[in-house]
Amino acid sequence: MPAEAGALYSPPAISAGAILPMKISGLWSRRLPITEDIRGTIFGLMRDIMPENRIIICVCLLILSPLMAADDVRAVRPLADDYIELYRSDDPQNVCAYTPALAVCPNGRIAATFELGGSKAAAAVKDAQAGSGKGFAYTSDDHGKSWQYRTNFPIVHARPLVAGKSLYILGHHNGKDLKIIRSDDWGNTWTEPVLLTSGQNWHASATNVWHKGDFVYCVLEKRTRKVHKGWYVSELAPVLLRANVHDDLTEPESWTHASELTFCEAIDDRELEWFGIPFYDQFYPGKNEVAPKRTFHASGWLEANVVQILDPDHYWYDPSGRTFHIWLRCHTGVTNIACLAKAVEQEDGSIKTMLEKAPSGKKMAFVPFPGGHLRFHVVYDKQTKLYWLVNSQSTDSMTRPELLGPDRHSLAYNQRSRLALHFSKNMVDWCFAGIVSIGPSERSARHYASMLIYRDDLLILSRSGDLQAKTAHDGNIITLHTVKDFRKLVY
Repeated sequence: MPAEAGALYSPPAISAGAILPMKISGLWSRRLPITEDIRGTIFGLMRDIMPENRIIICVCLLILSPLMAADDVRAVRPLADDYIELYRSDDPQNVCAYTPALAVCPNGRIAATFELGGSKAAAAVKDAQAGSGKGFAYTSDDHGKSWQYRTNFPIVHARPLVAGKSLYILGHHNGKDLKIIRSDDWGNTWTEPVLLTSGQNWHASATNVWHKGDFVYCVLEKRTRKVHKGWYVSELAPVLLRANVHDDLTEPESWTHASELTFCEAIDDRELEWFGIPFYDQFYPGKNEVAPKRTFHASGWLEANVVQILDPDHYWYDPSGRTFHIWLRCHTGVTNIACLAKAVEQEDGSIKTMLEKAPSGKKMAFVPFPGGHLRFHVVYDKQTKLYWLVNSQSTDSMTRPELLGPDRHSLAYNQRSRLALHFSKNMVDWCFAGIVSIGPSERSARHYASMLIYRDDLLILSRSGDLQAKTAHDGNIITLHTVKDFRKLVY
């Protein structure tokens, strides 16, 4: 008979010997394709186990069964969907936010930079409280919980970097010469901008900075040709820059520039075979409108990160410590491939850039790499001796361009709403650590992130958007995500 409403329901008593087959049956029905014959055999074996042992097994299984049998046991939950807004545009259709970047100072202060773009960006910064330009610098003294505005600056694609007793912001002047500013009080006040080159054309993003001994290294891209009439990544050369941290980095003489290796000169995209590169029908120096308003420009590389291989067992380890490997975003229309080069310091102090080679002697310009088709960021953790990667995750790069929804930017590989985290011991084999954040729509980007290690956490500053964003490319917010105790993600 049914129990009375509100009465305490007591399930019928079940012997311990009967619990285990019921649990196993339930697990198998949810997870494992086990035949009835095999199931009957297992149940028979369980009946032969001594009763006291059956009770022990039942208790263990009851404890573990919620983990094994839950319908959502395999769901991947974002590690840091919550965020702190560093900036939000009041006019998302005309003022957008780009190039988020982070650095941590010796005193624990965190510095952050970003820039504004769009048709009304100039008007949005005309009354800057300090400095001038579309770039913004902020600092935080409480682990990123709150931020204080410091200055504006006329530099784009900028990154903050610490060298010696100073904090710098390095980038370029609207696609032209390299430009830098310096702070000697960890971001409170800043010098006037200084040009580091003359009559040149540069490109960059806020990718990583590498320190070795008394030197600091970073990579920006120099445009060496002006033949391509569109997006000119085929004409870029990644240039490793080196400076002594005890010098004044606002002096052009403080910097050593590596030799130039331009994509279209190093790689003939018409000769590539077997890997479907380029994916779309277009070769240097042209462009192809694959679908209305969806254009593929000739293949190239850009937005480089620099690391050193520190494992003596690695094929590419250099015991002299003079080799720096450059991983670049790979624009070919194919996902999860990065470009690879290396820069080697010479006896005379110069730096020579070249392609890496496999042990077979074959040149390696392309390597498998999660999210290598879009901007990514790599940091090295000395404690775990692992490289950590934050990258965009693609889920449907094979969708025909004419079938993409209006919220998707460019072609199918250019998905920007999902930010993922990986780790690796060798920069080639990557382990998935988790999803950092996913935007509420394809228009709501989480991409172009900068990352740093801060104590036991990863701080990730993302070029983001919400439902009011202009496009997936042109976001309206800069968001800070914290992955707490990130080393516990290692397995």
